[in-house]
Amino acid sequence: MRYIKLSLVGALALGTIASSASAGALENIISNPKVSLELRPRYEYASVKDNGLKAGKALTVRTALTLNANLFEVEGLGAQLQAINVANFGWVDKYAPEQSGYDKIVDPSQTRITQANISYSANGFTGIFGRKMVVLDNARFIGNVGWRQMPQTYDLAALIYNGIPNLSLLGAYVNRVHTVAKNGKISTGSVLLHGAYKFAPELTVTVYDYMIENFADHIGIRLTGAHDFDGFKVKYTAEYAAQNDPSLDDRKDPNLSALKGGIHPYNKIKQDSDYYNLNVTALYNGFIGGIGYEVLGDKGNGDNAFYTPLATLHAMNGWADVFLANTPKEGLKDFTVKLGYNFGAYGKIIGIYHDFKSDKKNSAGDDDLGSEIDIAYKYKINKNLGLLLKYADYNKGDDTFGYTDTTKYWIQLDYKFAASL
Repeated sequence: MRYIKLSLVGALALGTIASSASAGALENIISNPKVSLELRPRYEYASVKDNGLKAGKALTVRTALTLNANLFEVEGLGAQLQAINVANFGWVDKYAPEQSGYDKIVDPSQTRITQANISYSANGFTGIFGRKMVVLDNARFIGNVGWRQMPQTYDLAALIYNGIPNLSLLGAYVNRVHTVAKNGKISTGSVLLHGAYKFAPELTVTVYDYMIENFADHIGIRLTGAHDFDGFKVKYTAEYAAQNDPSLDDRKDPNLSALKGGIHPYNKIKQDSDYYNLNVTALYNGFIGGIGYEVLGDKGNGDNAFYTPLATLHAMNGWADVFLANTPKEGLKDFTVKLGYNFGAYGKIIGIYHDFKSDKKNSAGDDDLGSEIDIAYKYKINKNLGLLLKYADYNKGDDTFGYTDTTKYWIQLDYKFAASL
């Protein structure tokens, strides 16, 4: 499965829908067809303390089938078709939303066409129209939520330019977002603008403006790079973004319209918050170490604290997903320490410690939002099959914030196969 990846925009996945026709006629419609299959069985356990619910337990399987091909023997013209089914097993499906009374695990049984698009590439430009997975940079703002069994996809029209070495530009109009929830859809008229230039291995500068309709504009700059000091490799990220009132807002409030005599028919949301991210990771002889500091600002003079509704949020602020639904109105500071080791053929283990504080103290004068330990072990059984063991344990902070101790763990296999037809 492929997706738009703007930090290094690569070749776009191509696929097709073919009608029933003779083999000879079909060859004139599609060529160079490639098919890929993914089977991802997973057991997930989720327990939220003292919420009156039983621990959620889910055994699910994701089956993803993707077809890619060139179209009509036209160079650069192609399409993609992908379907994903998420199934659970009756003897281990004790989780919300499948059953009430249990903690939530957001992997309901469902089947969906996740990608169906046509693309054309020429002279450094690539245009895409249709349904597509999208991941921009580290998915902090725009992601495909690939961790969940049913990913998030976008109905869009996009134009990408890679005609100048080291430069990547993207502009996209998003009409609808298909979320991970069952039948989850967000109708929108959002615009995504993204540009990146790699000056050297030590410095890539990325600028972006994500205009999410009815929510906020995100304008930011991101610096990334890496340097090898005789086998001691250091990677870094430094990023800042401002979240402002949405320039795209079509929500009408009839009460406001009546109060203003119809002069001001729009009830626009107010947003005024900032984002900072500093991260340094070092790798040496298999060892991995790093520190990070991410700040999602408090709501300031706006309606909400800094929040990114289209992100792959599971990858941010702890795998227990305590802050996934929303950022506390007082904001969130996440200080992380990462340690790990790459055993080579025997896999890789990583541990991350999170210390959470609010960006601004609450009305009780508290700022402790708790802490979390995340551990993951990943092992490649063979070239097609991988194993993942993963654990997250969140311990609450000050009671006045209302968060609760949460424990989750996962056991997952991931089988992938691809072939040309």
